[in-house]
Amino acid sequence: MRVALLSIHTSPLDQPGTGDAGGMNVYIVETAKRLAQSGIEIDIFTRATASRLVPSLELAPGVKVIHITAGPFEGLLKNDLPGQLCAVTAGVLRTEASQPEGYYDLIHSHYWLSGQVGWLASERWRVPLVHTMHTMGRVKNLGLAAGDKAEPDMRIIGEQQVVDVAQRLIANTQVESEELTEHYGADPAKIDVVNPGVDLKLFSPGSQAQARKELNIPLDASMLLFVGRIQPLKAPDIVIRAAAELLAMRPELRSSLLVVICGGMSGSGIDHPEALRDLANELGILDVIRFEPPSNREKLVSWYRAADLTIVPSYSESFGLVAVESQACGTPVVASAVGGLKTAVADNVSGRLIDGHNPIAYSHVINQLLMNPLAREELGKGARMHASAFGWENTTAGLIDSYNRALSNSRVSL
Repeated sequence: MRVALLSIHTSPLDQPGTGDAGGMNVYIVETAKRLAQSGIEIDIFTRATASRLVPSLELAPGVKVIHITAGPFEGLLKNDLPGQLCAVTAGVLRTEASQPEGYYDLIHSHYWLSGQVGWLASERWRVPLVHTMHTMGRVKNLGLAAGDKAEPDMRIIGEQQVVDVAQRLIANTQVESEELTEHYGADPAKIDVVNPGVDLKLFSPGSQAQARKELNIPLDASMLLFVGRIQPLKAPDIVIRAAAELLAMRPELRSSLLVVICGGMSGSGIDHPEALRDLANELGILDVIRFEPPSNREKLVSWYRAADLTIVPSYSESFGLVAVESQACGTPVVASAVGGLKTAVADNVSGRLIDGHNPIAYSHVINQLLMNPLAREELGKGARMHASAFGWENTTAGLIDSYNRALSNSRVSL
């Protein structure tokens, strides 16, 4: 059994937290490896973004990454990619044409740009198309951050086309399933809800003191952590504004408060690379803010363990992988009550969910938890328990079930 997995606009080899790489990249890598372990061969197609990249390479046993040349290698933004979809599609079809007839049994596309390529390839190869949206333009446009750009009509139309033609749609949460039905008229009978997961062996509880020593953080710090791409959608500015409100409320915290922003510029955030630093300086709290580049998975574990609270104030999230990773490490999460975060975080059990994006509301919740170590400890226990239900093995099993449904009328069944 071979699956062509399409991740056109971002490569599984990219560092999450930079550019367009984020939770989707982690999702693709982790599920591809486990699908291969179950006996399914996976070829991941992505657009080449550097001339030095080899045409294909083995990511893991049974998982191959294939680089498609389309447009300039560097400097092409995600919003410019629709103009290269013909070139990408031609490259994907050309790769398959060099193989024996019927080489791929199924296509799984991620994000709408990949879905457009998958649509044409599925008709050409006469195999089912399974699609995961990850984010939806119509949903994002309902809750835009201040200064952020609305998703263009081209994306909305493209998403609708993919929703209409896919044999199966995989939703990350029940909330996303309902959004697909409400905003895109998707047939509920062809939607499979499959929660993303977390590597529970890697992301696990550990010594906060040891993690802080490793990261050069004072042992007595009151540490807040933001992990993610630096763009308005992810709302890192809310974390900084909430910290300013917290210090206005409790000036004595200034000597111990530490806010760590871990991530790289992305999306419209690239237009104003110094915006967060300027904001912190304007609010007079630059001295308590520490900016860190995106971390590899192992170091990210240390950041989660070192933190007292992880803050996820996004305006839109299809799931919220950062929230689950943090909870798996035993660190409670304060998050916005939007989209998949309402699944990823169990309110008052593994963290706290906040309606809206008022920094004052965040500061009050953060203050309550910082002042009450016993409450944080109980939430930490709930966080570990809640995260334990989101292993990648469960995700992979759900994907295989969805593939089976898509293939139910095909010549092969998994």
